[in-house]
Amino acid sequence: MSLKIRLARGGAKKRPFYRVVVADSRSPRDGRYIEKIGYFDPLKEKDAADRLVLDTEKAKAWMEKGAQPTDRVARLLDGLGVMKREARSNPQKAQPKKKAQERAAAAAAAAGAAEAPAA
Repeated sequence: MSLKIRLARGGAKKRPFYRVVVADSRSPRDGRYIEKIGYFDPLKEKDAADRLVLDTEKAKAWMEKGAQPTDRVARLLDGLGVMKREARSNPQKAQPKKKAQERAAAAAAAAGAAEAPAA
């Protein structure tokens, strides 16, 4: 059984509220879970004390048992100092794709051709 520490959404429409739960990875996002270990309210101020309430001892215990936190929960746990999350960087993602590079090269060639006769 693969365990995940993840967020289960609650709250009204456009007013999200999340429970931090330990669940089987095959169960639905808002479905059955094994244990609730905290909650997260993204609508509160970032420096509010009750924006994230989490039982860190239970989180550590579940991670020792093999539960894997999702990306968002790992980010929250990193903010609390429970675990260290590696920085993710993909510099290739910001590069223009093939067609955009071809258009830029064609525009540069056209601009170079337009300046040559004017000289």
